[in-house]
Amino acid sequence: MQGKGKSIEQKPKDLTEKSGLHSRNPHRFRYDFKALISSCLDLEKFVSFNKFGSESIDFSNPDAVKTLNRAILKHFYQISLWDIPKNYLCPPIPGRADYIHYIADLLANDNKNQIPTGKKIKILDIGVGANCVYPIIGSQAYGWNFVGTDIDAVAIKSAQNIIKSNNVLAEKIECRLQPSNKHIFNNILKPDEFFDVSICNPPFHASAEEAAAGSQRKIKNLGIKHQTKLNFGGQNAELWCEGGEEAFVRNMIFESKEISKQITWFTSLISKKEHLPSIYFYLKKVNAIDVKTINMAQGQKTSRIVAWTFKSDIERKPSL
Repeated sequence: MQGKGKSIEQKPKDLTEKSGLHSRNPHRFRYDFKALISSCLDLEKFVSFNKFGSESIDFSNPDAVKTLNRAILKHFYQISLWDIPKNYLCPPIPGRADYIHYIADLLANDNKNQIPTGKKIKILDIGVGANCVYPIIGSQAYGWNFVGTDIDAVAIKSAQNIIKSNNVLAEKIECRLQPSNKHIFNNILKPDEFFDVSICNPPFHASAEEAAAGSQRKIKNLGIKHQTKLNFGGQNAELWCEGGEEAFVRNMIFESKEISKQITWFTSLISKKEHLPSIYFYLKKVNAIDVKTINMAQGQKTSRIVAWTFKSDIERKPSL
C-alpha cells in the first residue's frame, strides 16, 4: 500500500529493477536520466555514457552527485530548492527512502496492516543533517510530521533553509539543535511530547582516522586515483563519534529507557552485523518488550534496522 504522499512511481519498461530495495521504493529502478533532466536541466551537463553503454554520471564528482540528488528530490518529491554546505554529507537517496518505507511497514504492523498517514504521525530524526533527506521523503511519501535534531548548528541552519524554501514542507518539519554531544534524547523532547517512531543513521566510525580510511576505501572502489575527499562528503559529527556506531546506539538504548513512554518505536540503522549481539544484550538489559531486526539491501550492500519498544501491543496503536 502506498500512502497519501506525492512521490512518483517510476516504472519505465527499459530500466532494470535494482535488487533488494523495498517494493514501494520509487528508486528501485536504474536512474531514468531523461526524466530527471526534464525536472532539473542542470543535471544534463553531468550525464554521459559509461563504459557499459549506459547513461550515468561521474560519482567521483561531488557537484555531479549533488545535482543528481537535487534532480531526484525535485522529480519525486516536489522539492524545488535544495542545497547543502560544502563538504557536508550528500546521501544516496535510494537507501534513505528504503528506511522510511520500512518504518511505514513497522507502523502498519500495529495498525491492522494499514500504513498510517498524515500529520498526526510524528517522527523524530536523530541527526537530520544539513540535507534533511529523511524528513523530506517521509513527509512527502506519507504526510508525516518530523522533528529533526542535530549537534551541528550549521547543519540545522541548512535543513531549516531547505524547509523554508519549499512550500510543500511548510509546517511539516521542525529542526532542533542538540546542545550536548553526550546526549541523544535529553534536551530535545518536551515533557509531554510524543513520537510514534525515532529514526537514526548513527555515525559509523570510531575515530577521524577510521573515517578517513573508510573514505579512501570507497574512493578506491570507485576507481579514483587522485582524490582525497569522498564524493558524498561528511563532517566529523556525521561520520564518527567516540566508540563508533556500537557506542552511539548503546547510549541511545539507555536513554530510550528514560523516555520509554514518549516514543513508541525506537529505531536505528546498524551497518555492521557484528554489532548486533552487543546491541541485543543492552536491549535485554533495559527490558525492551519487543525487538525487531529488519534486513535491508541495495545491490551488494547490506544493512539492517534494529527497532525496539517498551510498550505492549495494546499501547502501540499509532496516533491517528
